Amino acid sequence: MAYESILYDVADQILTITLNRPEKLNAFTPTMQRELIDAFDRADRDDEIRAVIVTGAGRAFCAGADLSSGADTFDRDVRRGPVRRHPDGRVDYSDPQVRDGGGQVTLRIFKSLKPVIAAVNGPAVGIGVTMQLAMDIRIASEAARFGFVFSQRGIVPEAASSWFLPRLVGISQALEWCYTGRVFPAQEALAGRLVSKVVPADELLPTARALAREIAEKTAPVSIALIRQMMWRMMGTDDPMEAHKVDSRGIYARGRSDDVKEGVTAFLEKRPAQFKNKVSTDMPDYFPWWDERDYK
Repeated sequence: MAYESILYDVADQILTITLNRPEKLNAFTPTMQRELIDAFDRADRDDEIRAVIVTGAGRAFCAGADLSSGADTFDRDVRRGPVRRHPDGRVDYSDPQVRDGGGQVTLRIFKSLKPVIAAVNGPAVGIGVTMQLAMDIRIASEAARFGFVFSQRGIVPEAASSWFLPRLVGISQALEWCYTGRVFPAQEALAGRLVSKVVPADELLPTARALAREIAEKTAPVSIALIRQMMWRMMGTDDPMEAHKVDSRGIYARGRSDDVKEGVTAFLEKRPAQFKNKVSTDMPDYFPWWDERDYK
């Protein structure tokens, strides 16, 4: 796919996805939705990519949904055509036309087999901030601003943020930001645990890349893919026994792998490990939410 609204650049085993509509503050469109999903599909299929950074071109990360359609921006019947209805006139919510586009992006990021770092270079509101919630680590420039502005637009939070946000920052902080819909600075995002670090603007991408390089150069890619999915998926379970089951399977399967033999031997020999197992071919088959057919 040739991209119109994002840039896709791979260097030193790190993929940088740049939202690239700077003249529109990288406002989110259906085209950007499709391209982001395709980019994460490509990244998961490419064993040379060890980490993903997402950032924005120009002075914004993403200013939210493109509002150029005016009052009809969020009216699906107008934008996409009438959705299916039941004989009694009720909306058929199973119609794919009803699905939230931002949510389709965050669900794809959620399934990613590569670690994802958000490098938030400027304003990030609406989908511009909710798309980040499925990313693993968020680093903000001092110029960044955040806003869950939905209540001020008469709409509700989207992109599965009602699942992600309370888990990341706690229910009270999530509700304060969503109730008020106000835009807040990077330091408040740091205090509220939305981001892990705030750095000067000229240090943002170097900081994100240094973290991505540390992952790419020192870790086993299959281990990273499994760790990412184990951590995210276990957030939804109600008993640690579920984590114990998955952990036990992981320790057993990976314990017999060439990667583990290499990792232990390299440690004992005091040299860098050279991990050979690949996500595309060496993922174990014991996770119910892993199906390699999704990534072919």
